[in-house]
Amino acid sequence: MKQIIKPINKPFSDIVGDVVRHNPSINELDVSRIYTDKDISVYNDDCMKAFKYLPDNSVDFIATDPPYFIDGMGDDWNDKALNKKKTKAGAVGGLPIGMKFDPMQGKRLYKFFYKVSQEFMRILKPGGFMVSFSQGRLFHRLALACEDAGFEIRDMLIWEHSGGQGKAFTHNHFVQKMGISYVEKQKIIDKLRNRKTPQLRPKFEPIVLAQKPKDGTFVNNWLKWRTGLVNIDFDEGQQTTIFRYNKPKKAKNISHMTVKPVPLLERLIEIFTVEGQTVLDPFLGSGTTGVATIKQHRKFIGFEIEKKYFQISVDRLKSYEENI
Repeated sequence: MKQIIKPINKPFSDIVGDVVRHNPSINELDVSRIYTDKDISVYNDDCMKAFKYLPDNSVDFIATDPPYFIDGMGDDWNDKALNKKKTKAGAVGGLPIGMKFDPMQGKRLYKFFYKVSQEFMRILKPGGFMVSFSQGRLFHRLALACEDAGFEIRDMLIWEHSGGQGKAFTHNHFVQKMGISYVEKQKIIDKLRNRKTPQLRPKFEPIVLAQKPKDGTFVNNWLKWRTGLVNIDFDEGQQTTIFRYNKPKKAKNISHMTVKPVPLLERLIEIFTVEGQTVLDPFLGSGTTGVATIKQHRKFIGFEIEKKYFQISVDRLKSYEENI
């Protein structure tokens, strides 16, 4: 028999912890789909459904890495299908080789992220920031979705890493399949001169930096909400728009295609929040944002639609808590 969490009929007293317990509009939720402990609250749920757990102006900062809608990586993300594609075609930087270019991908991403951004606007405190990892050719779609939802696009941040394996490939194998003689094929291959598809070796990921409009002046907004102003002064100097962090090493217990480094998320959290504030990641993946948030002594809420990644996130958070 499943255990069920019954809500307590009282107003929200604290956004962190078991949000469902404090929300009389939620009647029941399977305990196996929720993990809460101290300042952590993680849900195995579609973010578009889970947003209703959060009241207006309740979150201080959002850091996330949404699906990019590239060849199967959309709101219908299917981990089994993507891994099957990797096995069949090989992988580059954790992603399947030869991911199709489709101009509709950006339009689908815009439509999806516009709806997400509307919820971001509702739950973020005035002056609060949202950072979203993106992909070079789709950055503008994410930025436009945020802007059209009411955000102010403040900047493009860059996560510079050691670089991934180049995704470009020659078309020699296509020539070899042409119904012409071997000599003619070789002539064409010689003319191509090893030219490749238009994909330079990736060395960075762009990050959208968006801000919810502030309430009055910067000072008034800060005094009322403690958001809207940033900390950029660190021991090594002022933080620039370029964040240089190596990609995380592969770990047996973290089987995710797009894992981000914990130190990078820690730095973003240090810049845009103060201790004790609440950070949300609605596309939690392997749980990196959660680990970084707790390490920086903030409160954390996360949503993850896939059961597999939800469990990975919970295991990582539990393991970290046991060692602090």
